[in-house]
Amino acid sequence: MDLYEYQAKEIFAKHGVPTQSGEVVTDPEAARAAAERIGGMVVVKAQVKTGGRGKAGGVKLAKSPEEAQARAADILGLDIKGHIVGKVLITGASDIEQEYYASFLVDRANRTYLAMASVEGGMDIEQLAVERPEALARILVDALEGVTPSKAAEIADAAGFPGEVRDQVIEVLQKLWTVFMAEDATLVEVNPLVRDPQGQVLALDGKVSLDGNADFRHPEHAALEDAADADPLEAAARAKDLNYVKLDGEVGIIGNGAGLVMSTLDVVAYAGEEFGGVKPANFLDIGGGASAQVMADGLEIILSDPSVRSVFVNVFGGITACDEVANGIVQAIELIAQHGKTIDKPLVVRLDGNNAELGRSILQTAALSGVSLEDTMDGAARRAAELAAAAK
Repeated sequence: MDLYEYQAKEIFAKHGVPTQSGEVVTDPEAARAAAERIGGMVVVKAQVKTGGRGKAGGVKLAKSPEEAQARAADILGLDIKGHIVGKVLITGASDIEQEYYASFLVDRANRTYLAMASVEGGMDIEQLAVERPEALARILVDALEGVTPSKAAEIADAAGFPGEVRDQVIEVLQKLWTVFMAEDATLVEVNPLVRDPQGQVLALDGKVSLDGNADFRHPEHAALEDAADADPLEAAARAKDLNYVKLDGEVGIIGNGAGLVMSTLDVVAYAGEEFGGVKPANFLDIGGGASAQVMADGLEIILSDPSVRSVFVNVFGGITACDEVANGIVQAIELIAQHGKTIDKPLVVRLDGNNAELGRSILQTAALSGVSLEDTMDGAARRAAELAAAAK
């Protein structure tokens, strides 16, 4: 789960990271009132879960409460990379002597953690990494050792932090690491980490991504989720404990196993090129158990997506045999019918592995309307893409 800036800063403050306070508002009048309470010049900052807010006009300086109201009116409703601004953060304006960058993230390629830091903050870090990679220090962090004072000093020195802020940066890095570990985050980023005219270092911005697999350890994280920002299909799938991600395509995908589903997405995208660029509409992994209820839940979620034109069920029988999957599909369609719904989009099914022949025989005997069988994954992907293209 990605957090808004204001949420990240609240977590920073919880763990002692020096940062700014502010007020989050959803209308221009409230922005004016917040600016009056804060006093002096303020910054009106769009709260969206994407970068590039400043370039898109989502960060504005206001010299008075009236101007804060006007700037909030400009920003609220703004489309920033597909994210519509629904709230803004009002903070006091800070004088900045220097902008830095610091982050911790999961380094999956090396199966460890990675610290990144630079004395050239403020710009897109991806741009800096490409244009001036030598300006971005990358230090691996051992999971057992963590960020000790000596490791924090190594990171600060590798990035070239000047002596006058070095001790502060070392302390901030250790506290950011505490955020990273204590909150089970996959990313903690500060851009910019700034030095003010008084020589104080503080996190002027914040980005935090939390690992949903650790939610059972953090019941308090549920309050951080923005239901209004969540995709309604993903929210409905999560309520049914389905591993579903909405994508921008026309072929609904159901598979058992994340690796198989990922491969299915690639095969459908490739096959779809023949039919005008048809693409997969979702990622849905039903895992090892394909019960009738799980299959029915998956089909209902996928068929609720108006962009879906066909559905590809791709199953490799292992611990759960293909005959169980086939019976699950038959019973799922019956369950959906009992809910007063009909499946009005074609289903293409490919079964392979344990008891595949028996599974195909069950589906052939059932003679379900709109359900067709294919022997290979490539053939099934092509058929699903063809049906989706024909339904446009």
